[in-house]
This record gives sequence, structure tokens and C-alpha cells, in this order.
Amino acid sequence: MTPLSIAVLSLSMSTDAFAAAVGRGAAHRPPFLTAVRNGLVFGVIEAITPLIGWGLGLIAAGLVERIDHWIAFGLLVAVGLKMIWEAFQPVDEADAGARAARNGMITLVATAIGTSIDAAAVGVGLAFIGANIWIIAASIGFTTFVLTTLGMLIGKAVGVRFGKAAEFLGGIALIVIGASILADHMGWVG
Repeated sequence: MTPLSIAVLSLSMSTDAFAAAVGRGAAHRPPFLTAVRNGLVFGVIEAITPLIGWGLGLIAAGLVERIDHWIAFGLLVAVGLKMIWEAFQPVDEADAGARAARNGMITLVATAIGTSIDAAAVGVGLAFIGANIWIIAASIGFTTFVLTTLGMLIGKAVGVRFGKAAEFLGGIALIVIGASILADHMGWVG
């Protein structure tokens, strides 16, 4: 994968966490250190899940080598479409705020895991195309850390709807990356 593709993938994988962080920040403006702590939790978990998916993908890669690019394409498109669908779901900022206000560390970790499941699916696809998972996982984790911290800090000012727009754009980006992987492996682009 090119550095640009890795950057776009990292941003796309981070949008779920960003949207959740904006919702948490919309409830109450957290202190800087709380935002950084939340960002670290989201970033670490978001970096681990593609590694898990990649490991599972390696196990299955030999079995599906002839169609691996189609699997990578299908997974990325499915995750992208899910993100786009979620971006259009109604937003209740008061409810998001009430949930964020009562969230403790267990709920924070559960939210981080929930927003990173798509990264595991992407990790499976990356195993099929032989991508450097270490660089990609580190990039996804760092980008998620930065965006989640930022989302927590700006949540009160911008509200939950801004996070939904970011989630929509992230879904579009994943579909484009999936299409480019398919086009490259099929020889449609030179």
C-alpha cells in the first residue's frame, strides 16, 4: 500500500472512534488529560484489532489466494457501507451526552472495542494482499489517538452531527480503497 493509501485508511478507521469521542465530549467538556487518556485507550485498541484480523487472515490466506483481492474489496466495501449507513442514523445529542456522562473506564473500553471491530475486518483483508500490517496498525492507532483526543476536546462546540459527517466520509474512503485494491489486482490500472 502507498503512504497515501495508509493515511486514508488510518483516517477512515478512526472516524468511528472520532464520532464516539465527539459524542462523549458533547456531554461535558473533559479536561485535557481525560481526553488524552480516552484517546490512548481508543488508539491502542484500534491498533490491536487490525493485528488480530491480520493474524486470522494469514491463517486463511493460503486457502483463498485466488480470490483474496475480492475478499479485501468485499470487506472494505461492507465496512464502508456500514459506516455510511450509521452516519445517516438519527442523532440524539441529549441522549449521547447522558450516556457519555455516566461512562466509566469499562464502558470506555467497550466503546473502543465496538468502534474498532471494523478495523479487525480490514486487517483480514490486509493479510490477503500482503500489506505491512505493523506500519498500518501503528498508523491507525496513532491517528485514532489524535482524532479521539481532538474529538473529546471539540465535542461540546461542534456536537455529534460533525462526527457523523466524518463517519460518512470515512465510509466513502474505505469503498474507494477497496475499489483501488481490486482494480490493482485485476490489472485494470497500470
